[in-house]
Amino acid sequence: MLDRLHDTLETFATFTDTADRTSLLLSYADLYKEVPASVATRPFDRSHLVPHCESEAYVWANKQPDGTLKLYFAVENPSGVSAKALAAILDRSLSGLPPSEIAQITPDIVEQIFRQNISMGKGMGLMSMVQAVRSLAKAVQ
Repeated sequence: MLDRLHDTLETFATFTDTADRTSLLLSYADLYKEVPASVATRPFDRSHLVPHCESEAYVWANKQPDGTLKLYFAVENPSGVSAKALAAILDRSLSGLPPSEIAQITPDIVEQIFRQNISMGKGMGLMSMVQAVRSLAKAVQ
């Protein structure tokens, strides 16, 4: 079930102060782990590039022996804090779930996490990250 994602979204909903939400996002960005070399190395295959993402994010989904997926991310822009935060949230809340469940997520979670605190361009890129994860999950079902 998407319980971990739901719990994360609930946590963000309790943070109404912008400074507190920013601190929470920064703490998630600190949890970001780059794709290991065993999965992908630079230069990354452009087929994994997230379209419209200002931070030049890449996404991979590897099927595990138990049928679940493990998500991996690379965020090439060192200033891509929002993309790193979202990558950490998606990895921590979705990795280990079956592809059919991951395929159910929708890009509207970006608004729930970031609210109105991001530009339209950044929002499109972050929603594209969610869509990329969803597409990868659908492809391996």
